[in-house]
Amino acid sequence: MRAAIFRNGEIVVDRMAEPKPGPGQVLVKTLACGICGSDLHARQHAPRMVEMARKTGRPPMDLSRDVVFGHEFCCEIVDYGPGTERRLKPGTHVCSLPALLTPEGIKGIGYSNDFVGGYAEQMILSEPLLLEVPNGLAPEHAALTAWTPTASGSVSAASTRSRKPTLAAARSRW
Repeated sequence: MRAAIFRNGEIVVDRMAEPKPGPGQVLVKTLACGICGSDLHARQHAPRMVEMARKTGRPPMDLSRDVVFGHEFCCEIVDYGPGTERRLKPGTHVCSLPALLTPEGIKGIGYSNDFVGGYAEQMILSEPLLLEVPNGLAPEHAALTAWTPTASGSVSAASTRSRKPTLAAARSRW
């Protein structure tokens, strides 16, 4: 699959292995991903982010390995891993917290060497963290509202957030 990969201090478009969903996980196709200010900061100041992560006890990115940013995303369900409830049909549009539930604990998506973010064509999400995108909301809007879920668990109105550039526009140039 193709991805916008942070490699050697630059973001390059390259191919990488397709992810395979494990227990409780869902394989999704990225439909849209916002370019967040923290992604731009990571591009410019990745060594500082690594240093800060170490000081706070969080696992830092290994800058000698590839990283795929993107933590504001909207995706389409492609397939399920073992041990999933499969409560949403393949083809359903979803958002999620940018985290995976693993036996070792919660792992971040987007600033991880092991779990790619939304700047990849496909990614893995945890089934219990999925939020179905309501009422035909466009993926570009759902990706940018994923951080503001309402108490009912649906994605909030897109009009409450400002527009940001999305990977969907860049994807057409790949």
